Amino acid sequence: MESTLGLEIIEVVEQAAIASSRWMGRGDKNTADHVAVEAMRERMNQIHMRGRIVIGEGERDDAPMLYIGEEVGICTHENANAFCNPDELLEIDIAVDPCEGTNLVAYGQPGSMAVLAISEKGGLFAAPDFYMKKLAAPARARGHVDINKSATENLKILSECLDRSLDELVVVVMKRDRHKDLIREIRDAGARVRLISDGDVSAALSCAFMGTNVHALMGIGAAPEGVISAAAMRCLGGHFQGQLVYDPAVVKTGLIGESKEDNIARLSEMGITDPDKVYNAEDLASGETVLFAATGITKGDLMDGVRFFHGGARTQSLVISSQSKTARFVDTIHMFDQPKSLQLR
Repeated sequence: MESTLGLEIIEVVEQAAIASSRWMGRGDKNTADHVAVEAMRERMNQIHMRGRIVIGEGERDDAPMLYIGEEVGICTHENANAFCNPDELLEIDIAVDPCEGTNLVAYGQPGSMAVLAISEKGGLFAAPDFYMKKLAAPARARGHVDINKSATENLKILSECLDRSLDELVVVVMKRDRHKDLIREIRDAGARVRLISDGDVSAALSCAFMGTNVHALMGIGAAPEGVISAAAMRCLGGHFQGQLVYDPAVVKTGLIGESKEDNIARLSEMGITDPDKVYNAEDLASGETVLFAATGITKGDLMDGVRFFHGGARTQSLVISSQSKTARFVDTIHMFDQPKSLQLR
């Protein structure tokens, strides 16, 4: 899978990032997301594969492109049989977030990315459009911290695993009303809190790389993004756990469904019989081969954002593979015109 699709999935996220970055700082998050979706879909439909979106922009009626269940790849063309045999194409499941952190793009803030994860058919958990309690930590803490423990307990464990004092630890938490008690507990334990408005995939990733000064992600965010984070952490060997949140009283805002009971019933219809199950990275990204790719839209801890120059743009991407056990940073010059010389400013 890596040798067949590796370069092409990088180009998918690159094109989404470039399209979205043209709307950076213009205060229009919906357009920044829409153009990223269109660019990602157009490039995916050029790839010789039979892809199925398992995590996308939402249900079909609400998302005309990259909706859950949508088929993508060269086989979707009306004349596909003229240049390929669809039955021989690789079948893969795809989780996408063409513009992770739409508000970050709209207001020119750091940390937005175009991201996707792929695995063979059935290799990614088709997360409902619910919320998820998440815990991400570096590889050295894997299997030691636990989402069922309190933040205070996990910080003490993390301190021991990383051989750092509590006041050296930085925990990323999304700035939401539901996290007031969590933020207070982290601070009372002696650790520091880095609040973000959006983009917890980037925060989870940062936990797995030394030098980012991010040591944990805690709190509740969107479940689909949890699966994408899990795919990356599975490849990197980092710690990731997620637990679906179905009670509107816990989330406080934005949860699909009118009541806790309705949401439990919906989960049951989807085949999720234990709504309180704690999933680890291998549960959420269970495929034999998992690939993750991301391109920075705005500058973040791991990657630069898109930088335009006369006649082109420069991007920085990250591709992670469970197959080759690699994490590659890819610096790309995109030449829209034919410049006399590359201006790498």
